[in-house]
Amino acid sequence: MARAGLTPDRLTRAAAELADEVGFDNITVSALARRFGVKDASLYSHVRNAHDLRTRVAVLALAELADRVAAAIAGRAGKDALVAFANAYRDYAKQHPGRYAASRLRLDPETAAASAAGRHSEMTRAILHGYQVPEADQIDAVRMLGSLFHGFVSLEAADAFIHSRGMREVDDSWSRTLDALDATLRNWPSS
Repeated sequence: MARAGLTPDRLTRAAAELADEVGFDNITVSALARRFGVKDASLYSHVRNAHDLRTRVAVLALAELADRVAAAIAGRAGKDALVAFANAYRDYAKQHPGRYAASRLRLDPETAAASAAGRHSEMTRAILHGYQVPEADQIDAVRMLGSLFHGFVSLEAADAFIHSRGMREVDDSWSRTLDALDATLRNWPSS
């Protein structure tokens, strides 16, 4: 019989908190069991294994991030929407580093289709529509934005910009990067 109070949702949320504390790669069934003061076996009626647990955290993170982005861009268009989207993404990565790492987990196609991953793409395409990026080019623009946001956020999290602090603050570079993206999207090259 399952221990009272343990549910897949409660375990997933606790694993997400643990990921933010110790890193996504360090969440295990054993670490989660210790958090609840139970033996590992008590969790296996709720999660199949560590991969299942990590996948659940990834799906949760994608949903949380999509909700934040949706709230941030509501009623906005053009550069305002782009900046709101980017800032929601960056803020989530800073506030929830383990969950952000989880959101980068490669999901199997069925799980990805059932997750909020599609919402991210739809919201990005909505921003691109405001810039009048042709539909045939949107996949390129989506990849560009995703690569840039993830690259900047990942480098910032790894403290890779420490050598240039004092010359320009990271927030200033972020703002200039968003200005450059806005200019690029407004002047999208024809195919």
